[in-house]
Amino acid sequence: MTYSGAIQFLRGLQMFGANFGLETARRLARAAGNPHERLQFIHVAGTNGKGSTCAMLESIYRTAGLRVGLYTSPHLVSFRERMQVNRELISEADVARLVADARGWLETARTEAPATFFEVVTVMAMRHFAERQCDLVIWETGLGGRLDATNIVTPLASVITNVQFDHEKWLGDTLEKIAREKAGIIKPRVPLVTAVDEADALAVMREISQQQLAPMHVISGDDLARVPVTLSLRGEHQRRNAAVACRVVEVLRGVFPVQEETIRRGLELVEWPARFQSVQRGSQTLLLDGAHNPAGAVALANVLQQHFGAQPHTLILGVLDDKNWRGVCHTLAPLARQIITVPIASPRSADPAQLASACREANSVAQVRTMKTCADALEATRAEPLVVITGSLYFVGEAIERLGLSSAPGERALNEWTQSVDSNAR
Repeated sequence: MTYSGAIQFLRGLQMFGANFGLETARRLARAAGNPHERLQFIHVAGTNGKGSTCAMLESIYRTAGLRVGLYTSPHLVSFRERMQVNRELISEADVARLVADARGWLETARTEAPATFFEVVTVMAMRHFAERQCDLVIWETGLGGRLDATNIVTPLASVITNVQFDHEKWLGDTLEKIAREKAGIIKPRVPLVTAVDEADALAVMREISQQQLAPMHVISGDDLARVPVTLSLRGEHQRRNAAVACRVVEVLRGVFPVQEETIRRGLELVEWPARFQSVQRGSQTLLLDGAHNPAGAVALANVLQQHFGAQPHTLILGVLDDKNWRGVCHTLAPLARQIITVPIASPRSADPAQLASACREANSVAQVRTMKTCADALEATRAEPLVVITGSLYFVGEAIERLGLSSAPGERALNEWTQSVDSNAR
């Protein structure tokens, strides 16, 4: 099995979509030798901020001297981003070997429903982290929580960053319904740390925590004030994510003692691309941020106003059609002087003409136009001093590749998925 062959095999699994349920993941894990039983996890769910919180936890514990696995999705450019040990991407050789092994697991497991890309990759990650003898794994959910393949683990702590509207088609059309899906990661007597602050969603967290006898730790204003450092990741929302990470470290001090100076240093050093990431192209500043839903757009708007004030900027926007792109447009368009909407290289891309129309509704004085590709938009804005590229992590990943910051041709397409069965069927 070559690396290119492994990527091709994984691409073939996408035809099976996204099955929401745990039985297939459990069968695959058993076939792989239940590697998760040799590991310790912090399981992180939430609508926004999961990735940043995971990156903060990883940085803190790595700074403390632990060997830390990090499992996140989607990837921006390279599939290898999904599995990292001490921020070293899994090697191409290990991907090829694990995919070859996975073909055997699939034969052994003989699952009733075809195993999906995410289920297979999740078990590959468990095996990789076990082989690398990780002391701790920071483990991000894919979608929701209750029926997400990552939920077959029993962690040291569960984390739910927040509950906002996103993926309503699969998770529910109210915050209470979405909260119940997220709260599905809460395990018996395993502590929960959460920054959920919406009343209905928080009530669900309390209800499920009480049922599971799980100690619940809710982030407060005092926690935000105690974040011990100026963060490398900018924005008030990142201080909230940092407060969550700090509380998790505090809750788990009996397992992994970490000094305050180590926490401070870990937060100073954390890196997480596509979260208000600043890139210089000559004298031009490019800001890349995956504001893929209305709550993410609000966070981006707040950071823009905080750090750049009234400085005029150009907005390059590409959004997936299954997102609330109208809400994203209405939040971000009023801040821009010029707006360019483009399609994402995905069959799920929103129509750039519809994006442009929504932007004109929100900002009648900006110059708004559409372009055929991200590359066209980047070329057309070379003379602009400040450009914001946002709307979807898929789109930001494409921009990163176009800008030459990273390259893995064809691997961004592995992020594509569709739901193949009813979420309650399994």
